[in-house]
Amino acid sequence: MGDTHDFTFKILLVGDSGVGKSCILTRFTSGSFEENTTSTIGVDFKVKYLEAEGKRCKLTVWDTAGQERFRTLTSSYYRGAQGIIFVYDVTRRETFEALEGAWMREWDMYSTVEGAIQMVVANKTDLESARQVATQEGHDFARRHGCLFVETSAKGNVAVGQAFEELLAKILDTPSLLEATAVGGAIRLGAAPAAAPGSGACSC
Repeated sequence: MGDTHDFTFKILLVGDSGVGKSCILTRFTSGSFEENTTSTIGVDFKVKYLEAEGKRCKLTVWDTAGQERFRTLTSSYYRGAQGIIFVYDVTRRETFEALEGAWMREWDMYSTVEGAIQMVVANKTDLESARQVATQEGHDFARRHGCLFVETSAKGNVAVGQAFEELLAKILDTPSLLEATAVGGAIRLGAAPAAAPGSGACSC
């Protein structure tokens, strides 16, 4: 089919280091799962095409580093995003609390697209016995902040595709987000630096 598409959308994955952002991205774009991924350094991104509502959409999904020392490096990547996914690990309450304490605040500061769609994703539901954040608590938090909500397991391939499909459907249902992104007026996404190899395994 080549590179023909109707819309290009920029989607961000943010959240603390180790919550499984890279695993979600890999699962969504290639269908695979890597048990031990290295921490993302700076920013990585992958492209995925999805058909929705009769439109062929090109999603550039950006995986940002969760470590504090890379935060200034990634601030510019908030610009121009039509959707953002806030990810936490259901087995680590501090990653859930960091969404409101850090990541949502950063999004408010740096985002440039009015009406961009926000989603909260609770990852690692395969580790149910170690869960520290209840489903209802995550759902209530997302609703309070006007976000969509999905629980996923990148490892078990549970609802990862569903999360991106729901986010895309909401973007397509928001006229203001489509105006600047139709091909012809597509947003130019500058080249991203390649992710350098990092250290520290992440269980996703």
